[in-house]
Amino acid sequence: MVPRLLKAAVTAATAAALLLPAVPARADTDASVWTDLVATYDATARYAYEGLAKDGGFVPLGGCYATAAGGVGYHYVNKANVGSLDPARPAALVYADETDDGLMDTGGLTGHRTLVAVEWIVKDKGQAAPTLFGQTFGTNPRSQQFTLRAWLYRPNGDGLFASYNPDVTCPAH
Repeated sequence: MVPRLLKAAVTAATAAALLLPAVPARADTDASVWTDLVATYDATARYAYEGLAKDGGFVPLGGCYATAAGGVGYHYVNKANVGSLDPARPAALVYADETDDGLMDTGGLTGHRTLVAVEWIVKDKGQAAPTLFGQTFGTNPRSQQFTLRAWLYRPNGDGLFASYNPDVTCPAH
């Protein structure tokens, strides 16, 4: 049993070491956050392909969402994870359109969708906004929810925990 635990610890440490240089920390993001996010990567990397989201209990919620500040993408929500502050149990997976060459599809052309972010959702029942990874959740009074999005799989010049990503767009309707 000890060799299995040792192997798991080495695997996690190796994954963390490989992931840290892949997404450089911004000045506003404490480097220790990336270590804290290893559990999130471990739990969500298997959903990189949109078709696998349903296997994990994530179901599509509406269409693509974008504002003048940038886009969010397509949400797949696992209702069982709503309210969770566990790094390994985000409530939503967020996907964006991509072209076959792997570049962001800014023209809304048909391609495939890939995982770009994860999101934690907590219902707002009048309590203070929760925190995770040292970040305070944003408030959405319209949906009566607190949310925290982490752009783990798509770099975001506005920050790891920014609400929107200027490089994510939605197709014109």
